Amino acid sequence: MDQNHFTTDTLRKKGAHLTFEERVIIQTRLRDKQSYRSIAREIGCCVNTVRNEVKRGKVLCYNGKVERYRAADGQSTYEAHRENCGRKCDAIAKGAFLDYVQKRLQEHHWSLDACFGRALVTGEFQRGEMVCTKTLYNYVTLGLLGKIKSIDLPLRVKRKNARKRVRERKKKFGRSIDERDPSVDERQDFGHWECDLVLGSRSKDEVLLTLVERKTRCSLIRKLPNKESASVIAAFRKLKDGMFRGCFSRVFLSITTDNGSEFSSLSELEKLSHTRIYYAHPYCSSDKGTNENHNGLFRRFLPKGKKIQDYPVEYISRVECWANTLPRKILGYKTPEECFREEMLAALTA
Repeated sequence: MDQNHFTTDTLRKKGAHLTFEERVIIQTRLRDKQSYRSIAREIGCCVNTVRNEVKRGKVLCYNGKVERYRAADGQSTYEAHRENCGRKCDAIAKGAFLDYVQKRLQEHHWSLDACFGRALVTGEFQRGEMVCTKTLYNYVTLGLLGKIKSIDLPLRVKRKNARKRVRERKKKFGRSIDERDPSVDERQDFGHWECDLVLGSRSKDEVLLTLVERKTRCSLIRKLPNKESASVIAAFRKLKDGMFRGCFSRVFLSITTDNGSEFSSLSELEKLSHTRIYYAHPYCSSDKGTNENHNGLFRRFLPKGKKIQDYPVEYISRVECWANTLPRKILGYKTPEECFREEMLAALTA
C-alpha cells in the first residue's frame, strides 16, 4: 500500500478505551498539525473521541502561555476517572441486611434468594435497605459475607444440566404416568403427590419414605424398618387412618412414584381410597423432579453413606419441619407449610 497509516485490516472494537500508545499518536499528529478527523481515521475511532481526549489531556506549557495536549496527562486523567467509575459497594451501608442473611444461612440453612425474598415480603427490610440476590452471590465470591463461601451454598457448586431420556417401562405395577391427566403438570390443583425412598448405607437397613405435594411443595418424611413393599403400604395405611383420617382421598388425589419393587404393592391403595397411583418412566427422574429436588434438600442433613437408623425420629421430624418452613421463590416466598394449610382448608370446606 502507498498509504503510511492504513487501518482497514485492524478494526477497532466498538466502545474500547484509548490506550497510552494511541494517546501518543494523538500527541504526535497534533504536533504535525493534522486534523482531528485524520487522527481519528488513523486510530480507528470517531472524531468526538479524539476531540474529547484532547480536552481532557490539555495542559499549560511555557509558564502558562501555551496550552497543548500531552499523552502522559491524558493517561493519568483517564486512570483517575477509572478509579472513581462504577457502582460503589453497598456492603457497609446495608450491613444490617447482610447480618440478617448470615444469620438465616448459618442457623436456618436458607438460600440467598430465600433470605432476600422473605425479608422483602414480610417487610423486615425496605427495598432500599437490601441488595438483590445476584449481588448477594457476588458478595460471597468477594468474601464480603462474613465466613460464608461458595462451598457453603450447596446448589452453587453442583448444578449441572441433564438430558431427558424416556425409556419403555418393562415392569407393569399399575398405571403409567402417560395415563395421568396433563393438567397435573400445570400444578394448579392441590392433592397430587410424588414419592420416593431415601436409603442409608445399606439397603437392608431402615429407610425414609418421602412424599412431596406438587403444588404447595409440602413434604412428609416417614421412617420405615426396611424397603419392602409391605412396609411402604403399611406407612400409607397409617397415614390414611391417622394424620389424614377421613380426608385421605381429598388430600391424596394421585401419587406418582418410580418402578422400584418397593412400590409394587402401592396400587393396592386404590382399593382402599380414590387415590390414583402412577408409575414414572424408568431412569427418568424428571418425571417426579419435585421429589428428587427435595431429597437433595434432605441429604444436607442426612448425607449418603450414613445409616438411617442412627437418626432418631425427632431428628427426622426437625428436617421435615425445616423443609416445610423454608421460604420458596416459586411460592411468592411463602413457606410450603403456609400454602399447604390454605389448600387443606379449601379442600375440606369445599
